[in-house]
Amino acid sequence: MKKIMFIVIALVMITAVVLTGCNTTTPAVEADAPADDAGDAADDATADDATAEEAEMSNLDKSLALNIDSVVGSDGQPLLLDLEKKDVPERPADPDALPEEDPLHWYDMEYAGWGAMDKENIPASPADGSIGKKVIVIINGDHPYLTAYSNGATIAAEAYGMDIQIMSPNWDLNVQNQQVDQAINAKPDMIILIPLDAKAAVTQFRRINDAGVPCIASNMLPEAEAMKYVIGWAGPDDWGQFRMLADVLAEEIGGKGGVAYVQHAPGGSPYFARCWGPLSQFAANYPDIVTLDKQAPGFEADKTKQLVSDWITKFGDELTAIVAADDSAQAIGIIEALKEAGREDVKVIAAGNSKIGMDYIASGELLAISYQSAEADGATPIKMAADWFNGLDVDPVYYLPKHVITQADVADFLPAQW
Repeated sequence: MKKIMFIVIALVMITAVVLTGCNTTTPAVEADAPADDAGDAADDATADDATAEEAEMSNLDKSLALNIDSVVGSDGQPLLLDLEKKDVPERPADPDALPEEDPLHWYDMEYAGWGAMDKENIPASPADGSIGKKVIVIINGDHPYLTAYSNGATIAAEAYGMDIQIMSPNWDLNVQNQQVDQAINAKPDMIILIPLDAKAAVTQFRRINDAGVPCIASNMLPEAEAMKYVIGWAGPDDWGQFRMLADVLAEEIGGKGGVAYVQHAPGGSPYFARCWGPLSQFAANYPDIVTLDKQAPGFEADKTKQLVSDWITKFGDELTAIVAADDSAQAIGIIEALKEAGREDVKVIAAGNSKIGMDYIASGELLAISYQSAEADGATPIKMAADWFNGLDVDPVYYLPKHVITQADVADFLPAQW
């Protein structure tokens, strides 16, 4: 019996030793945990260092580090385009004394901003970065082009870290004047304005300037005097691109014929540039091309159609070509009137480049339109503002690139932005 008890006790002791040995292996497993914790702690420390380093970067450094060259618009094309400069001739002693058919008669309008006029009361750049800045953009009206313009401005502002507010007076100058006052009272860091009327723009920009708010003019050119109150201007070279369109049209009609002009809204720079640009180009280079009429029916297809129908009745075969300020609603009215009269022989050029206009180019119903990225038009003054906030040099004038779209290359510009 004693022998059996001895054996039982021995077995119990052996089991205890084995279990104890097993327990001694457990800390070895747990010993790995501090190593993982140390790795996590190192990662956290690295992240904390990066966060601290970023926190130590100034707003200017963060803003300058932003690069929106890869940002694209709704058409998949780069939002910011390669901008152009322009050869500026010597100013005549008295441009107004020259005939309207002379390109230099319009010198102060076409080359506004390029003169020797000194800037007045332009604030110095804060040079503290674009991020967090508030910008108010006042456009000139409701139109699909301006919807795309606003979209481009918004995309660019967000990319530069700026807050943006867009106002539209819907083609009412009195309302735009009120919006200028509202914008001033809001005390933004910048106001960007598309002036409805070139002459009224002088007063508008002076008011903004007197209030000490930095300002950039956009899209439509103001009178030259207004340019002394703004940091700069950005937009399409309407005069240049319509001279290019005029050359395409002149070649198509053999350098002779009668031309009628469907004009833009009166008062704004396109009203002058999209009529007198091609008209003066014809006068200087194609003496056998004559002007039959020029009128501004607005941007309703029905009114434009009636105007063109009247021209067909009045001028008959003398009507060789039509120059239009708009390739959407105006183009619709023009094409419908020509079709109903069986006058598809009349050649038409227009400012572009809407989907309507490009469809007409593809079908051969329009001869040529200008290339004008609406989204780039809106994004470019935002870039100017960002550069100014960042303390970079800003030129007084920036032009969007010029190109004439024809049936040969219209596919390269699809899809349309508006």
